[in-house]
Amino acid sequence: LFSAHGLRSGYLTEAANRGIPLPEAMQQSLHKSVTQAASYYNNAERKNGRAARLIV
Repeated sequence: LFSAHGLRSGYLTEAANRGIPLPEAMQQSLHKSVTQAASYYNNAERKNGRAARLIV
């Protein structure tokens, strides 16, 4: 079962992982708050950042 929140947040996380610019992703997800949408991008960047790569 999928929730609307899960689909929208998952889309933004995947968009961040694929390097899609935040404004473009927000047009698709219909997020109005840059702060909220950016939080998903920041989480994705932490997972893919230099420090994370050093651990793996």
